[in-house]
Amino acid sequence: MTKPVTPDWVKDAIFYEIFPDRFAQSAHLLKPTNLEAWDSKPTTFGFKGGDLLGVAEHLDYLQDLGITALYFTPIFQSTANHRYHTHDYFRIDTILGGDKAFRDLLDAAHRRDMRVVIDGVFNHASRGFYQFNHSLENGAASPYVDWFHIRSFPLHAYDGKPVNYDAWWGIPALPKFNTDLPAVREFIYDVAEYWVREGIDGWRLDVPGEINDDEFWREFRRRVKQVNPDAYIVGEIWHEAQRWLQGDQFDAVMNYPVTRACIGFFVGNKRDELLASGVGYAPVKDLDAQAFAYSINNTLGLYDSAINQAQMNLLDSHDTARYLSIAKGDVSALQLATLFLMTYPGAPCLYYGTEIGLLGAKDPDCRRTFPWNMPAHWNNALLQYTKEAIALRKRHRTLRTGDFRFILAEGSCVAYLRWLEDERLIVVLNAGPAVDINIVIHPEYGLPEGTHLTSVFGPAATYAVQGGLLRGVHVDGRTGIVLVAGR
Repeated sequence: MTKPVTPDWVKDAIFYEIFPDRFAQSAHLLKPTNLEAWDSKPTTFGFKGGDLLGVAEHLDYLQDLGITALYFTPIFQSTANHRYHTHDYFRIDTILGGDKAFRDLLDAAHRRDMRVVIDGVFNHASRGFYQFNHSLENGAASPYVDWFHIRSFPLHAYDGKPVNYDAWWGIPALPKFNTDLPAVREFIYDVAEYWVREGIDGWRLDVPGEINDDEFWREFRRRVKQVNPDAYIVGEIWHEAQRWLQGDQFDAVMNYPVTRACIGFFVGNKRDELLASGVGYAPVKDLDAQAFAYSINNTLGLYDSAINQAQMNLLDSHDTARYLSIAKGDVSALQLATLFLMTYPGAPCLYYGTEIGLLGAKDPDCRRTFPWNMPAHWNNALLQYTKEAIALRKRHRTLRTGDFRFILAEGSCVAYLRWLEDERLIVVLNAGPAVDINIVIHPEYGLPEGTHLTSVFGPAATYAVQGGLLRGVHVDGRTGIVLVAGR
């Protein structure tokens, strides 16, 4: 087994996921006609007209928030607002501003030391993809018929008849590649290499588990890392992912088991069960402190520390209902989960608008537009809280690459120790009513008798280790605190 080596920059990253059609519009790009109103309810097929220059024009906002890396859902030419129906893997969609807008955005982000990761949809293409369209037009005579899994001709791509080729979830608009074919493999590797040479900092891989071929992904990694050894490869795997995280395929996955645990503990039985079901991380179970600690420890125990420090940890995404909606608007549940992500190993990833309290049910509602022109709709207290939690993580390297250990899990309260070299931090999260707790401090924690720990997040307070205990630590209801040991 290869010892995992993951990009160092990811361990320090704060990601921000952007669904390009819904984040921001630039006045410097001509817009197509028939766009939906920006502030209208999102629909399955409608376009809002967000673009990449719009993102570039809001980098000040993202930098002020503390973001250091951007993850974009697909940006290649496509006829879908989500762009998972790829037409041309070598062209940026013109509605997003085309290749020039992406180059401008990439350069602007890099000037601010922001990384850019883009979505790679390599399991399937679209009916408009050249090689599939060629097969659609020419039938068995097309030299590209082997690029797909075609069972008969003519292709039933539009006529409503049963699909006679392999398609993702049987959707005729999404023909599945035949990745056993050398020409297809080389095409995908060429795409991967091309955009890394163009300057992207990594790939998020869409449904990579459906390409059931470890050697395909090993070669994908080799090709990408030859161009840029620091490129990040993160897969969309919704469950335990040891198969792909041995150091020879992906650097990380979207860490949905942590998402599920955060819903189960910080939201619990007050969640909207309909919104939390029917997605890849379901079922969600109610968790008390002990069950939450067990779930998190189990997830950490699956992987090497280099993988854990590079995992993309998230609360919601374009594929799920928004966390705040699952919590039925309970901001405290979102704050607790945000503080957890910012004090936990791995790279936190915010879905655009989470920091201002943007709501959304399942797709397409979770893909609402960012209300730039309606600041009265922003939850500014939540925004400030998020900024402070991010700043805390950035101030303390221990929170990014230090060791992690639960030291208390009782009722609705957990506490964990983060340590690196001579720094020690204790994080206490309380999902219930106000409590005063005593935390047992074992000798191996590196907190000798008389050590003072002072709050660096939450109400000002100082506690001392006395008799092997940190006594009377007060945590208000539905809040968290972070204590740092004095030197």
